[in-house]
Amino acid sequence: NVSRCNDLVKINSALAEACPRANAVFGKLDFGKIYGGCFSEDRCWYRCMVQQVISSEKAGIFHKSFCRVLYIDYGNSEVLNRADLVEIPTDLECPSAAKRYRLWGLQITNNHDLNMFDQGKKFLSSLIYEKVIKIHCKAKHEDGSIIAQAKYEKTDIGEEVAKAGFAEKWSSPGNAKDLEERRDVMQSPPQKAKASVPQWLNRPHHTPRGQFDQVTVAPRKQNHTGNRMFAPKEKIQAPASVPDTNFVQTRLDRKLNEEIEVLRRENADLLKRQKELDLENQQLKLELQVCGSVNTPFLVLQHHLEETRNTYIGMRMRNLAAKVKILKEVRHANKNHCVLEQLSEMIGVVTEGCLLVPSSLERMETTWREYELAQERIQLCRDVGERDKLIIKRDEIQQNLYSAVEELISQVDRLPLSERSRTLQELSPSLEMTAGQGSEVDNSEEAFQQFFEWRNVRVNKLIHVRNDTDTALQILADWFRGNLKCFDMMSEASSDLEEGIGNADEILKKVELAICEELDNDLNKQDEAEKRIIMSACNQLLHKVQQEQSMITVIQQRYSAGVELKKHCEEWLNRRPNINILLSVKKTVKSLKAQLRCKLVEKNNFEESDDYSAFEMTRIKEEIADLRDRVLQEISKEQEEYEKLTVLAQKWFPELPLLYPEAGILNYMNSGGLLTCSLERELLDAEPVEELSTKRLLVCSGIRGQKVLLKGYFVDVSSETEVIERIAKYHRAWNQQKEKSGLLQLLFVLFCKARFKLMISDPLLYLMVPYYRGASLKALQTGAPLSLEEALKVMKGVAQGLQTLHGADIIHGSLHGNNVFAVNREQGIVGDFDFTKSEEQRAAANSMVVGTLSLVSPELKMGEPASSASDMYAYGCLLLWLCVQNQELDVKEDGTPELDVLVMDDRVKSLLLKLLCCNRLSAEQVLRDDCFLGVDMNPVSLWPGEEGGPCEDHGSEKTGEK
Repeated sequence: NVSRCNDLVKINSALAEACPRANAVFGKLDFGKIYGGCFSEDRCWYRCMVQQVISSEKAGIFHKSFCRVLYIDYGNSEVLNRADLVEIPTDLECPSAAKRYRLWGLQITNNHDLNMFDQGKKFLSSLIYEKVIKIHCKAKHEDGSIIAQAKYEKTDIGEEVAKAGFAEKWSSPGNAKDLEERRDVMQSPPQKAKASVPQWLNRPHHTPRGQFDQVTVAPRKQNHTGNRMFAPKEKIQAPASVPDTNFVQTRLDRKLNEEIEVLRRENADLLKRQKELDLENQQLKLELQVCGSVNTPFLVLQHHLEETRNTYIGMRMRNLAAKVKILKEVRHANKNHCVLEQLSEMIGVVTEGCLLVPSSLERMETTWREYELAQERIQLCRDVGERDKLIIKRDEIQQNLYSAVEELISQVDRLPLSERSRTLQELSPSLEMTAGQGSEVDNSEEAFQQFFEWRNVRVNKLIHVRNDTDTALQILADWFRGNLKCFDMMSEASSDLEEGIGNADEILKKVELAICEELDNDLNKQDEAEKRIIMSACNQLLHKVQQEQSMITVIQQRYSAGVELKKHCEEWLNRRPNINILLSVKKTVKSLKAQLRCKLVEKNNFEESDDYSAFEMTRIKEEIADLRDRVLQEISKEQEEYEKLTVLAQKWFPELPLLYPEAGILNYMNSGGLLTCSLERELLDAEPVEELSTKRLLVCSGIRGQKVLLKGYFVDVSSETEVIERIAKYHRAWNQQKEKSGLLQLLFVLFCKARFKLMISDPLLYLMVPYYRGASLKALQTGAPLSLEEALKVMKGVAQGLQTLHGADIIHGSLHGNNVFAVNREQGIVGDFDFTKSEEQRAAANSMVVGTLSLVSPELKMGEPASSASDMYAYGCLLLWLCVQNQELDVKEDGTPELDVLVMDDRVKSLLLKLLCCNRLSAEQVLRDDCFLGVDMNPVSLWPGEEGGPCEDHGSEKTGEK
């Protein structure tokens, strides 16, 4: 009925609004609960109940979960993906709208086969399709279905089915409960209800299509009270198997089939004739209504004309006043924001104030290239005599360059570069909004000329139209003033209205036409051809602006370089840098190291002497500590001198490393400023760290009041250069952002005495790094695991470290729980790696595992080389390990972890899905992910003397296993 139809409209409207935002269904499905299901054909939401859960193997699709659902408001079912089920509000969990009926007094014959059963369904559908059926409820079956007598007008549906031979009469059951209830079931909504019913409900007998279940068509049972009501023939699909195994598979009599077909055709003809008669009846009713109200349109038209005549003058004047108001606003807008005027002004600013390239710039660039070439030749030269000649030649070119630089500086100082640059920057945004994307740039002068010619035509035409409008409005104003005396009762002037009023209609018409023409000629409105002219001019203007901005940038860069060169030339005029200060510092360091060795020997001897005194030993230790501090201070001075000489050698004097090979400037430069020959392990108060010493010797010591770690590497002459290059590349990546880089700082590279004695018992190279006790992820998770907030802070810092490495074209290949540190439980730091191994060797180490989870990506297991993507896979596994805490991890066939069954934050799970797949996020994309929005990184100073204060005493765990 109409009420039920309206209820369905309300329910489905509420579902369409609530389901897209509802929670997905997790955990075990409740077969007695009502859910919201997304129907596969129209992708709309309907209420449903779960009938059966289908495993992924049965569905034939892996990694998905399916279930069979019943749409309780329509009676059909289908198989849905579990992801298409959502929770619905409790107010929508009302009883279902679909009901199940059986025809009273009928049962299916025992000799029915499947073909005859389908014919019976089609015959029943033809009897009830698009008809108003009266239902007399007789009883209620034990399975909940209603046993009813169905009639259409005077035709008994059940008797027609029995007459056709599709069912046989059956006596009423004795224990059925008579409902004695009559209802009218509307098979399609009435005409008056269609305005408020959605389009999908206007279709007769609509249900979401799927596999019809027992709500609509059910199998026959031996003891059923009667047969069931079938759905319309358009919506019923043929079953895939025989509904009842008790059907006898026999052929029906051919003559019976022919009689049934004849009856079906006769019934169809009768239905068609009935529809034709109903249509003729409706047409006759409409003609009768038209004949009865033939005079109504004329009366309405007469009334409308009378009202229009009474209000014509007022309406015309109101319309005219509204147009004049709009015209005033348009004129004001054109005066302040006219596109043509603004573009004309910008063209004038760009073309008239364009700066010219200084004449000395080309000379300076040519001389500068010669100067750089001379510097390269000096750096590559190994012959002393030839090198001296090249230095003399370089100095001559430098003098010429100095002269060209002075001329350029003089010319540029007279140019208003800053003001011009600001002006162009102010013009760029508006031009970029107007200019077309990717438009071709033609001749700018032709584009500007075409624009100004078109602009002059438009402006002249607008001026002419405005003059006509002003003239027409002035005539109208004079007309009003001239006719005031006609209505002044105290005036003695003639009151001849015909002479005073004149041609008022013609005056008003001219004013209206003039205003409309001016509104049509608005300068801010253009057709397609005019827009192309404006866009072409904007493109040319933007191109000229960008060209001039690039030229100004080049001039400013050359100016800055010239000022620096001039300062250098004036500073080193007639003199050369030397290493006297460096040699003096080295001499001081050597003297202090000798004193320190003597004190260490004295301490060892005193410990073994019979005259041992604690007071005296304390004095000796204090002297040793003082000597160590003085040695470190002098080494710091030595590093400063090396840094100064490195800058000079890189920019101005490439011959310095060649002139003073004994100073070791070239070795210092190749190590990125880490190598020091003055610092020795034997002079440090070092002690082995047994818990960390797995494959290489790790020694803990103290420098400047901080704990450091000396990691020893066994290198030979052939591998030493490659190891130093890897260390220097890593250090340069760290040095770009220092403590904000997210990387572990490298402090020094030093060689031990075994390098010179050719002893094999000790490593030949030591790398000094900060020592953070108990700060590795593995140590923290074993003792006091990080919270989710702390883990996100730490892993954001780790992502920053990976971005720094990958930006420098460095693959870490050794990211694991012992090699990632959480300083103060808030700053994540990526530790260094074994510089003696390649990327693939590091990735294949046994340490690439946390718990039961392997950090090696699937492509590495297949033999592909290490890459930034394999680093991001290890990063995702570490993040998963921190977030799952004690949850058990399941692994797929390819070795990747199973995430669907894990309970964790939705944002974290979304990020992990994008990290543990084939097409992974980069470190830069991870930093921009929603998971890290609002997560702040607080850089912690990793070494004393830097901003942020000293770090706490946290240490790495088994850093030798990298």
